[in-house]
Amino acid sequence: MTEHHAPDHDAPERAQLDFTRRLSYGDYLQLDTLLSAHRPITPAHDEHLFLTVHHVSELWLDLIVRELRAAMRLLAAGVTDAPLKGLTRVVRAQEQLTAAWAVLKTMTPADYLQFRGAFGEASGFQSANYRMVEILLGNRNPTLLRPHAHRPDLHGALQDALHAPSVYDLTLRLLAARGLPIPPEVLERDFTEPPAENPAVLEAWLTVYRDTERYWDLYELAEKLLDVEDNFRAWRFHHLTTVERTIGFKPGTGGTSGAGYLRRALSVVLFPELWQVRTSL
Repeated sequence: MTEHHAPDHDAPERAQLDFTRRLSYGDYLQLDTLLSAHRPITPAHDEHLFLTVHHVSELWLDLIVRELRAAMRLLAAGVTDAPLKGLTRVVRAQEQLTAAWAVLKTMTPADYLQFRGAFGEASGFQSANYRMVEILLGNRNPTLLRPHAHRPDLHGALQDALHAPSVYDLTLRLLAARGLPIPPEVLERDFTEPPAENPAVLEAWLTVYRDTERYWDLYELAEKLLDVEDNFRAWRFHHLTTVERTIGFKPGTGGTSGAGYLRRALSVVLFPELWQVRTSL
């Protein structure tokens, strides 16, 4: 026998959660703290846009550092397949970073000049997260750590990374572990220096690319690293064009030559043999 119950008109009220004792969306994300960091120092309308793009970019850079470190720990342990997930996440985060320039490009030179002089010598050149990404990927230049000398916590972490193998160094160790002839001077080089092109390393990669069936995991890892560098170049290029559209060839606020510095940065190659192998195949 089926029982019939009267409608419960109080159900909607009971369904409303009392967040005084529960973790709410805003509490979990610490939105009060996050949004309070948006503190324009001028009345210029576009300064909020400028702060937003750079805050969001720092969050993506922080994620990229975490994912690179996780992938590198696996590579150091001799694992080739699992790091691909983290590196894929790096690639997707890089796409978000690059897309942010399109939003910033809606700011005209006249808009930027309304507040540019207010933040002194502050510059993206001084981003510790960005510098860490560069170091982990293999762009090694000890002089670029100078802007962080006043912060021992940041400077120490960057120094440690500078003296440790890059993601590419760890990859080359994997090639050597698989019996491919990587010279000792490559495997145990001075990690504070950028990697130099090496014909023996190129030959090792040619072996991988000519026999992808046998070395599929190494081949897939190499292609994923190229995705990372490709996106890194795209981010730098859009940084350059954003600067040129906004301030032309004025010097950068952090003491660099501005667009000139960014143009030179475009010539940096992180994984040289992975690009050369295409020509030699």
